[in-house]
Amino acid sequence: MLFERPYFLLLLVIPIFYLINYFFSKRQFYPNLKVSHNSLSDYKNRIINPEIFGRVLKAIAIILLLISVSGPYVKHEYRKTIDGQGISIILAIDISASMLAKDFKPDRLSATKKVATEFVLNRTDDLIGIVLYAGESFTKIPLTSDKNALVNAINEITYGFVDDGTAIGMGLATAVNRIKNSPTKSKVIILMSDGENNMGEIDPLTAAEMAATFGIRVYTIGVGTKGYALTPVAYDYSGNLIFENRQVTIDENLLKKIASITGASYYRATDGVALKKIYDEINKLERSKITEIKYDTKREYFTYFLYSGMALFLLDWLLKIILFRNLIE
Repeated sequence: MLFERPYFLLLLVIPIFYLINYFFSKRQFYPNLKVSHNSLSDYKNRIINPEIFGRVLKAIAIILLLISVSGPYVKHEYRKTIDGQGISIILAIDISASMLAKDFKPDRLSATKKVATEFVLNRTDDLIGIVLYAGESFTKIPLTSDKNALVNAINEITYGFVDDGTAIGMGLATAVNRIKNSPTKSKVIILMSDGENNMGEIDPLTAAEMAATFGIRVYTIGVGTKGYALTPVAYDYSGNLIFENRQVTIDENLLKKIASITGASYYRATDGVALKKIYDEINKLERSKITEIKYDTKREYFTYFLYSGMALFLLDWLLKIILFRNLIE
């Protein structure tokens, strides 16, 4: 217990000294009390001497009042962690035909959708949007904190939304346009590609420079095994995709430059497990700012001591009245 005015506690020596002095003097002198009334004789022979009891009550009451005046209180410290300003994240996902390659299980696009869903669900306090691109680009879902809407949007992703090709510059530019005016301080784009830029009117490095101008970090991921992979090359007469073993070609130099220009990092995912690890790594790097608030609460107890002291004074007064009445009856 703490006290706002602890100097008042020095006055506690007065009632304590009073009691010590009283009891010491009682032991030194034993007056012979002669009584002429049976009630007074009973008063003398009682186990609890009313005079002593009354003095003790007064002393305790004064002690309680002095403690009350000293301002007793108990301090409680609380710490509360809250999420500060969140992060805006755009997932720019390649949906060209090569994303159906079988070097990931069951294919690159399905593995990407699974990992992206887990990533979204782990980012509970951020704004996330999705941009898809192949021969051109479009926004699948703008920045939102609605995780159910994001998961539904990811589940709907499939090949064939737009003309085939790999327009990395267009996909990045669309993502930048969607995120540049976000109210959050931190802005991040995760750009996935499994090939080389071969479509679109915007150069990928120009789009990267644009992202850097707006303070947007672009993490790039090259998706695909090193070597050969079963890749769709055409359709048969029934409309089914024909797969052939083709050399995996990813423009890693371009993806590294994009990441470097924007102050981010490049990753290479050669299978689904590696892709998940990369998303987990980015998830650790780009966390929402956490703010810890520390505050103290103070519970005061002066009223408890005040009322207790007053109650003892009242008790002493009532005992005197009752004792006086008993003596005169």
